[in-house]
Amino acid sequence: MFGFLKRADTENGQAIIVVSGLPRSGTSMAMTMLEAGGIEVITDQVRTADEDNPKGYYELERVKQLPKDSDQTWLKQYEGRGIKIVSHFLKDLPASYRYRVVFMNRAVGEVVASQNKMLDRRGTRSAAADDTEVAALFEEHMRKVKSWLEHQPNFDVLHVAYSDVIENPEREANRIAQFLGLQLDCRKMAEAVDRKLYRNRKG
Repeated sequence: MFGFLKRADTENGQAIIVVSGLPRSGTSMAMTMLEAGGIEVITDQVRTADEDNPKGYYELERVKQLPKDSDQTWLKQYEGRGIKIVSHFLKDLPASYRYRVVFMNRAVGEVVASQNKMLDRRGTRSAAADDTEVAALFEEHMRKVKSWLEHQPNFDVLHVAYSDVIENPEREANRIAQFLGLQLDCRKMAEAVDRKLYRNRKG
């Protein structure tokens, strides 16, 4: 059962709202929901919508520079706003800010299948890639990231299952709004979920 991990202090300033998880785990869908609910989300539109993400990727290219960015004060301008930061970069976020993380969880087999289809369309999939090995690497990465998050006092985390959002978007929209402590339009958040885009089902 997914739920709150801990509650960060909210008295001094606003936390940065982060959507995270593995690529292809529903992070863009979660960003779409936040935007529909009334949160200002950050994207530079460098990576535009395509067949794999018809509603857009909601990415910010500068996030990819976090590991080697000596000046991370640019993050302060995003307090109270939503930004997508995949799980690989969470450890590179500075401890000087507070974060409320909506962490998307999806069956690893579905993540691998979705990623493979995307790479096939682009002609960039490695013939040597082994799905079982990739899935094992993803599982180990997730285990380490979640363990790390549990010990970060400036991170407040809500785990959300991709399948739960698809099955009951209104309930999950309400959970997210409650977690963020904001008056969001949960009906519009639920309406932003397009079940037709669930194209790589487990099994």
